[in-house]
Amino acid sequence: MLTFLMACTAGTIRLSNADSAQPAAAVAAVSPEVIVVSLRQGAIAHARQEPYRPQPQDKLETSGNDTWVLRQGRALGTLVSPDQSVLYGFDSYSEEPFNADRASQPRGYRIQSQDDPSYRRPVAPTEVYRKSKPVDTAQVSRDDRRWAMEHRFYLRLPTPLTLGQTYQVQLSGQDLSPLTLTYQPDRQISEAVHVSALGFRPDDSLKVGFLSTWMGTGGGLSYPEGLSFQVVDDATDQVVLQGQASRRYRDGTAEDGRDRTYTLTDVDQLDFSALNQPGQYRLCVDTVGCSNSFAVAENAWQQAFYVAARGFYHQRSGIALEQPYTDVVRPRPFHPDDGVKVYQSTTGLMDTGNGLNAQGTDEGNFANLVKGKTDELVPNAWGGYFDAGDWDRRIQHLDVARWLLELLELFPDPLGELALNIPESANDRPDLLDEALWGVDFFRRLQTSEGGIRGGIESAEHPKRGETSWQETLPVMVYAPDPWSSYVYAGVAARTARLLATYAPEQAGGYRDSALAAMAWAEAQHQVGIQGQEWARHRIEADRALAALELYDLTGDRLWHDRFVAARSAIPAEARSDYRIAAPQREINFLYSRLPADQVDEELQAELRATLLAEADAAVETGQTTAFGWTKVHPSTPVGWGDGLGAPKARILLRAHALTGGDRYLNAALLACQFSAGANPDNMTYTTGLGHKSPQNPLIVDQRITGDLLPGITLYGPIDTEFYGSEWFFDELESVAVPPARQWPSVETYFDIYYVPNLNEFTVMQSMGDAAYAWGYLAGRSTP
Repeated sequence: MLTFLMACTAGTIRLSNADSAQPAAAVAAVSPEVIVVSLRQGAIAHARQEPYRPQPQDKLETSGNDTWVLRQGRALGTLVSPDQSVLYGFDSYSEEPFNADRASQPRGYRIQSQDDPSYRRPVAPTEVYRKSKPVDTAQVSRDDRRWAMEHRFYLRLPTPLTLGQTYQVQLSGQDLSPLTLTYQPDRQISEAVHVSALGFRPDDSLKVGFLSTWMGTGGGLSYPEGLSFQVVDDATDQVVLQGQASRRYRDGTAEDGRDRTYTLTDVDQLDFSALNQPGQYRLCVDTVGCSNSFAVAENAWQQAFYVAARGFYHQRSGIALEQPYTDVVRPRPFHPDDGVKVYQSTTGLMDTGNGLNAQGTDEGNFANLVKGKTDELVPNAWGGYFDAGDWDRRIQHLDVARWLLELLELFPDPLGELALNIPESANDRPDLLDEALWGVDFFRRLQTSEGGIRGGIESAEHPKRGETSWQETLPVMVYAPDPWSSYVYAGVAARTARLLATYAPEQAGGYRDSALAAMAWAEAQHQVGIQGQEWARHRIEADRALAALELYDLTGDRLWHDRFVAARSAIPAEARSDYRIAAPQREINFLYSRLPADQVDEELQAELRATLLAEADAAVETGQTTAFGWTKVHPSTPVGWGDGLGAPKARILLRAHALTGGDRYLNAALLACQFSAGANPDNMTYTTGLGHKSPQNPLIVDQRITGDLLPGITLYGPIDTEFYGSEWFFDELESVAVPPARQWPSVETYFDIYYVPNLNEFTVMQSMGDAAYAWGYLAGRSTP
């Protein structure tokens, strides 16, 4: 099937929603000299489970953990469910004929106009450039894959377009009707104009959009400097603000501390920060076109945070997803009342590849866990969040609770009143607190009678092909308690108890006792726990220090302050810059900086505050050099996986703002949030269900099998292909994308392909946690 990506007839200013039918044809302008023909080739129907009806000639073949059904030598799919009564087959693919090679040549087009004398006779473009991106893939047999493609053909014109004139574009030799473009850049969407789909709060001190085009085989399109732009009120078509574009980035300039270029074209910034009147607007650049519509509204960030926070609900394990809390219907997975058995392993999370691999003995992520499996059943082992697209639940997820509690503490009034429509919404506690408790309570249930914390629950391998979370047939194990997991839990449980003292004081004592018990057990095991690789030992000490500091903040007992200082002192100064131990140190820096002066060591507080602000200053500088203003946790961090561009890396900036009130940090954070919010060359968010265009094929196993899109899931997003382009699925992307995938600018490397985890997966504490914190902070801050 051929469908075009956007409608650009006169007066059309909005893209269709991602889940709506695409318009039949589209042509648009990216400059007076270049128009773009955009179309989608290929239609895919993803496989769905169906009852398996065996035939006498069927043969079953085991490959890894999967059982394949072969009928007359042809694979039908894999069997799933405990009794193997369900068949998961193959996707189907169809397309109408289209010759992309012909469409890549000037002879493939004829452009004509009855209005413009320069085009009275049909003419061909002088050059055609191609940009073709796979947007979905179909596994049509065991060994064959087909691709749905999004094609863009950039036609360089012999004569510039004339305002108000209408043009016909005929694709020669293709079974397509002529495309019509009336050149009205003050009304028509252009892919070249990028703005946040989340919108802006009226008092946001920074409001910007961007202008850029990378034309694939044609490289970057350089616009004249200083183009005028207007902000137009959608309701009245009146211009409410005018400005002039400024050249923010020049092609070829290094963008970060890694001396990398991620954009491959010039980028202009369109600053409309003076706009503070609520309304619905579009951003239009003279001679180019307009952005998608965006809002200026008091609740702009709150709406985004609502979607992101509810994403955690959609990742919950151990409960059904159902109305009235969501339109998604999913049976309850991994609950003991449904017959799920969880076996004790003798291996702690810290000794596996899914944790610290502290001894360096785990091969992969599952071997040590499986080696330690026993026949002991662990009761009441359920809950928590699915880590990503599959089923594991690990101690690292407690970062979500830590940050939600931090937001609630920073902004108790607006965020404490926010209703998230979750099953606990009827109680008297803030919904944000209840969502945090969902993660904490999971590990509290896994606490042993001695106080130790088991680090999570994991299946023996990645899910079987075609098997959903509620059908899991692989062995399921709980990690043994270990000091690292216990330290992490102790710190978050202490923070939970402190917040509960305000909102539900009758419950605070239980979490306080649980935190103290976990800390006592970890301290008793401390010397055993740190007998491993040097960096892992330092990481354990960092989490130990953080736990002690949280307990000090909870109890006021100076003993815990002394433990905090001792644990921190156990990390050599030269080791503190190791990125693998940086996360708990950042938490320490912010928490200690916020403690009252009479409760801290003055010199130490000044040191930790200075460290935090120095990191924030580095993030400000990175945001000033990247083409679209995004920033990173550290200037030398590679862009990809948990540090991909799908979520804003703004926490350090927002914490600096919380400490200082400095506009410099707030503006840098607002700027850092624009790219992942839709102000990017793909004009999309990387959070499912958010904005004009968002991911449709995240790596979520349940969704792939059932077709139910889970909203609020922020993905890893674009990566640096120079650093990560050799991983996983990129060889296949390389062969189908034009230009080859590794030649694309990093900012355009989001391929909406289910099988590419470094783009399309996520974790609750990385991409999802980053987005929720940033949007929650911006929603919660007070109005000046």
